[in-house]
Amino acid sequence: MDWFRLVLTLTGRALVNPMLALDLLRVAWRFRVRGWWHRFPFLPVPSMRYVRWRMYTAYGSEDAIPPARDVIAYAKWTGRQP
Repeated sequence: MDWFRLVLTLTGRALVNPMLALDLLRVAWRFRVRGWWHRFPFLPVPSMRYVRWRMYTAYGSEDAIPPARDVIAYAKWTGRQP
C-alpha cells in the first residue's frame, strides 16, 4: 500500500463514519508542523522527518506505511483522550 491509497482508504471510511472523520481530523491537526502558514504549500501537514521517525519507532522502518486499521485504531484512541 502506498500513502495515496492509505489516504483514499481512510477517506472512504471517514465518509461512512462521521465520528471516525472527526478522530482522523484531530490526529491530522496534532501532527501538523508548527507555523505551517509561513511555509509553502501553506497546508497543515506533518514534516516528513517527523513522519519517518514515527514510522521507524512504530514499525522499525522509516519507509513503512501503516495499515489503515492501525491508523483508525490510533485515531479512535486519541479521539477519546482529553
